Amino acid sequence: MNRSMIAVMAISLLATMPTVAAPAFAQEKAVEVGGAPMYPSRTIIQNAVNSKDHTTLVTAVKAAGLVETLEGAGPFTVFAPTNTAFEKLPRATVDGLLQPEAKSTLTGLLTYHVVSGKLSAADLMAKVAAGHGKGVLTTVQGGQLVVTQKGKMLMLTDQRGGMATISIADVNQSNGVIHVIDGVLMPG
Repeated sequence: MNRSMIAVMAISLLATMPTVAAPAFAQEKAVEVGGAPMYPSRTIIQNAVNSKDHTTLVTAVKAAGLVETLEGAGPFTVFAPTNTAFEKLPRATVDGLLQPEAKSTLTGLLTYHVVSGKLSAADLMAKVAAGHGKGVLTTVQGGQLVVTQKGKMLMLTDQRGGMATISIADVNQSNGVIHVIDGVLMPG
């Protein structure tokens, strides 16, 4: 047999083989966060556990018992502090929040980073414009965050005057959206 006959036979054989579909998430447009792709078809928790930049946040969510909530239907807008953001807090504060007796305080802190509904960066900018430079968000915890815009960056101000910048916006999830932030927001 010559090479051209072998090639024709190989092509014929391949043509009769069933096709194997790639996993759905492999075809999605993912945003990389913490060295891992964040797939829009996965939930907030399914994606967050893969980010090496959010291990402290994931540990805190587990300690507060919020995993099931953030795997729920939502939709939620989550302002997700990085490990570096948590490192700006005194180590004793973070360690103390992870203790079982601090669960209600931790839950309040984490739910202060969550807003009901799915708010994209464009939605946040529209709130800033409608509020003549300041958009006000009510968090799941019940407190308020103020959104402002500085150049192309969106900033969040908490009730204590602390600020965080959205460093990665519009990380879409099946049950909402994550905006990665560089600070931990504190309720009043």
